[in-house]
Amino acid sequence: MAKTVNIVLAGIGGQGVIKASDILSEAAFTSGFDIKKSEIHGMSQRGGSVSSDVRFGEKVFSPTVPPGGADFLVVLADDQVEINRHHLKKDGRIITSENVDCSKLPDAKTLNIALLGVLSSFVDIPQKNWEDAIIKLLPLKFSEMNLTAFRIGRKQR
Repeated sequence: MAKTVNIVLAGIGGQGVIKASDILSEAAFTSGFDIKKSEIHGMSQRGGSVSSDVRFGEKVFSPTVPPGGADFLVVLADDQVEINRHHLKKDGRIITSENVDCSKLPDAKTLNIALLGVLSSFVDIPQKNWEDAIIKLLPLKFSEMNLTAFRIGRKQR
């Protein structure tokens, strides 16, 4: 992959936006990509907006996705779509809870991981690297539940 992939993850505090960006970053890094990441917490502790930019490719120089530069916008809270749409390229893809049958998730708190599953079907990162990152970065007692959510998202694209 010669080009840099630009991803913006957005939601509200407590939804796991930052944890999802950590998992994405780890999966990209272990796949051999140069990776840069930035976060905006805002009033996240009070349910406010949270976003994280993740950029990976052969060589990445800046951690911030420029406005109109995101290949993917992954949004955990539907009310954050319009707030963050300006990040997306004209031909970019929005991934939201509408891309997942949430009734099949093992727990509502795994939506962030299910949306990573959807994203994983569009980027050049092996499934094993995603799953290894989930196991590494989440508590072991929740591994199976999160792997299930990831696989549900991956199938539902």
